[in-house]
Amino acid sequence: MEDWDLVIEPRRRLLDLRLGELWRYRDLVMLFVRRDFVAAYKQTILGPLWYLIQPLLTTITFTVIFGNIAGLPTDGLPQFLFYMSGTVIWGYFADCLTKTSNTFVQNANLFGKVYFPRMAVPVSILISNLITFAIQFAFFLVFMGYFALRGAAVLPNIWILFFPVLILMMAGLGLGLGVLISAMTTKYRDLRFLVSFGVSLLMYATPVIYPVSSIPERFQVLIKLNPMTPIVETFRYGFLGAGSVNPLDLVYSFCFMLVVVALGSIVFNRVEATFMDTV
Repeated sequence: MEDWDLVIEPRRRLLDLRLGELWRYRDLVMLFVRRDFVAAYKQTILGPLWYLIQPLLTTITFTVIFGNIAGLPTDGLPQFLFYMSGTVIWGYFADCLTKTSNTFVQNANLFGKVYFPRMAVPVSILISNLITFAIQFAFFLVFMGYFALRGAAVLPNIWILFFPVLILMMAGLGLGLGVLISAMTTKYRDLRFLVSFGVSLLMYATPVIYPVSSIPERFQVLIKLNPMTPIVETFRYGFLGAGSVNPLDLVYSFCFMLVVVALGSIVFNRVEATFMDTV
């Protein structure tokens, strides 16, 4: 009997992530990361500067429209810093969700030619987006230091230590929702057009451009049902000292993330076996 280096078997368990297999293909994952990161602005004039220009222009737009024209409150923070914090933290989740939702459709040719763990593609998207987020977060810290030196009420506190958990929660939500949508788009292509539109709408149901404290109390419960709400509020509170943190809301978001990742993985694994027949 021959000893095989690799045996490909169908997934029989309901929740089979095969993390060990994904680790063995880590070189391929990093190759995908490099592809996503380098190809994003290849053959552009400004190149990687777009990683900084995008949040900067978005922040300026929000400051002018929502801060100066609409006059929305910012919990006592400088308007520019308030909107940049929301833009940077929301951008990572939105990019993870949007890009992973196209996993099957955009990689159909690759999936049909060679075997590798399909989850390698969405995981590589999370990592490449994390690099982008790190650049934009460093940009945010520069402005944070600038406003602090000018005497703005910027009060970092102990909740900064919770920052890695917030990143994990955003990555989990983006991955779980993204692969769930990706699995469904193999049959229902309309979802591709709804994703970017839905993400934009979801942003307005998240305290990106307004603090939770500005919402009438009877509607705050609805806003807090959004699992991204505690993440954005905790980020602002930890780094800027504005807003508030409710540990129970964070527990809710974390549990929501675990459920979404589990459900997305189950559906992803089920569709993976037959998606080439429908994509």
